Amino acid sequence: MCRNIKTLRPPVTPDADEDDFHAAALQYVRKVSGFRAPAAHNREAFDRAVDAIAEATARLLGELEVRGSHPRAVEVVEAAG
Repeated sequence: MCRNIKTLRPPVTPDADEDDFHAAALQYVRKVSGFRAPAAHNREAFDRAVDAIAEATARLLGELEVRGSHPRAVEVVEAAG
């Protein structure tokens, strides 16, 4: 639970998808709430928070303008992959 959330922004992770957004959101909610897995009476709130954060993450990454993310930068990151 103490792992860092990986950077999903291109060109660092040029192919981040909904699964990546959900995993990052889940890790964030776990850290903030202090629960690895919530009790049944907290499950709905926990899941709503994960969904909201995953959606906000997708929206954020979709709206960011990343300077220097020209094709050459993406090639360098992919080569390092």
